[in-house]
Amino acid sequence: MAPQKIIIDTDPGVDDMLALLLALSASPDELELLLISLTFGNINIENCLRNTVTLFHVLDLEKQWRSSRGLRTGFSALEKTKPIVAIGADRPLEEQLVTADYFHGLDGLGGVHTTAPHFTPSETWSHSFDSTAATPTPPNFTPSSTPAHLEILRILADNPPDTITIIAVGPLTNISLAATHDLTTFLRAKEVVIMGGTIDYEGNVTPVAEFNHYACPYSAAHIYALTSPNPASTLPIGSSFALEEAPEKPLKLSIFPLDITMHHLLSEATWRAATADLKEKGSPLAQWCDIFVTATFQKMKDIYLKSAGEAGRRDTVDISMHDPLCVWYAISALARGEGGWVVHEGRDIRIEAAGQWTRGMCVVDRRPKKVEENLAEAVKLGDVGVWLHRGHGNRVRQVVKSPEGTDGKFGGWMLERIFDVVL
Repeated sequence: MAPQKIIIDTDPGVDDMLALLLALSASPDELELLLISLTFGNINIENCLRNTVTLFHVLDLEKQWRSSRGLRTGFSALEKTKPIVAIGADRPLEEQLVTADYFHGLDGLGGVHTTAPHFTPSETWSHSFDSTAATPTPPNFTPSSTPAHLEILRILADNPPDTITIIAVGPLTNISLAATHDLTTFLRAKEVVIMGGTIDYEGNVTPVAEFNHYACPYSAAHIYALTSPNPASTLPIGSSFALEEAPEKPLKLSIFPLDITMHHLLSEATWRAATADLKEKGSPLAQWCDIFVTATFQKMKDIYLKSAGEAGRRDTVDISMHDPLCVWYAISALARGEGGWVVHEGRDIRIEAAGQWTRGMCVVDRRPKKVEENLAEAVKLGDVGVWLHRGHGNRVRQVVKSPEGTDGKFGGWMLERIFDVVL
């Protein structure tokens, strides 16, 4: 089976970084990572770029370290394909900018660039993304001076239809910009897999909203609308998207909301078991990652263990692996054809774009009403928003369960791949 070709659109904070590492640790037979497109989100776009460049620098150091000790160097996909890195949106489409640096740290990685500056490239790495600058070519990625949404479209155009999967684990601004610029080319994507939203789980930025959808709700509403037989019927009122005619085919959109990602965890004990020995022996990757993962465990303790009713109950916390779960889906369900994933097909989920208290909310029709075949009759019955007509509404695939019994094991499985260890 040919490897699954993917694009990862990301705002590299902590779990984004683990998602990238998981993708890069896949074998060339599983995944071919063609593009990392960067968007604002957890932190500003400048820090997203610095974090990504530092990741590849650390991977180069890790390869040298493992090779010098006769260990398998791992990350073999990088031997075959050097992914492109492109800079994308630095702000949302139609709402004010918000970030999650309160959780991920001002640099997105728990202060790693200050705590361990020797892992951050000392050269003027940002010049690599300037088409007019004469700078050395990085050893394991290709910098691009083209905006990320245009790089997405170029890769889709250069490959056969239905062969490229886009994994979007940040705000959907780049994805929406690509669809707006050239919808026909955008719909050549095999599937768009996103980490975002919450259906029946409480939000993590407001009571009803998950951060990625909250950060750019209009882009999320746009991408969800492209799953509809009539996208104009579910777009936010007053938005700038022009979809006067329905596209030739709907977008295949699979979402990983908090409902599933919150239950795929990495424990502190598992982290120590996988990395403590490597860190002690001098692994650059283990030492670098330990700084921001440990900072995240501490942040979780500060937030949850000191809250009312929690103090004194326990002294450990787990980190939810939101973004890596989407990569695991690409590796297991798409690349290897393994079953066990449970998907709720065809859900009419719409995104509230501008509500004072509901920005970024996933709105789902749970009413036990008969779907009307006749549009005029549905409207006559007071179907505000046209939820009950078959020709309207979104058709979103909500992933609700991973293969049986694996949610509690996911964190360890991920670390075995990244660090080439057995737990």
